[in-house]
Amino acid sequence: MAIQNVANSSSSNRNSTAVTDAVQKANNDLGKDAFLKILITQLSNQDPLDPLKDKDFIAQMAQFSTLEQMTNMNKTIEQMAAMNKASAVSYIGRVIEYTDDEGLPAYSTVGYVRFEEGKIILNTTDGDVPLEKVVSVA
Repeated sequence: MAIQNVANSSSSNRNSTAVTDAVQKANNDLGKDAFLKILITQLSNQDPLDPLKDKDFIAQMAQFSTLEQMTNMNKTIEQMAAMNKASAVSYIGRVIEYTDDEGLPAYSTVGYVRFEEGKIILNTTDGDVPLEKVVSVA
């Protein structure tokens, strides 16, 4: 019995190190790799007389699936933001119609485009115009 405890203790130390490494990495950048390491460690260290319940396993797999979908959605949003920046550059030299601060239509020529705090600002002959206020482009 003492030999089994020593063997289990050694195995337990290695597995706890793997979990610690995964958790530390998760704190820096929680991702699917860290989640999978934790799940594999949990499955390999479960008590054979009291294994992980089906509903718990399914819940963890659902969490993993959600994490993966969120990661993919984040990549898509980043790609869309890059496309918005690229299309905003095409406004340079063109006349835009926009809604001014009083809610009236105004027209101006775009001189250059700048990006501030995630927003696209068109610098025109009449001043700065946020892209959200643009109604049409000529």
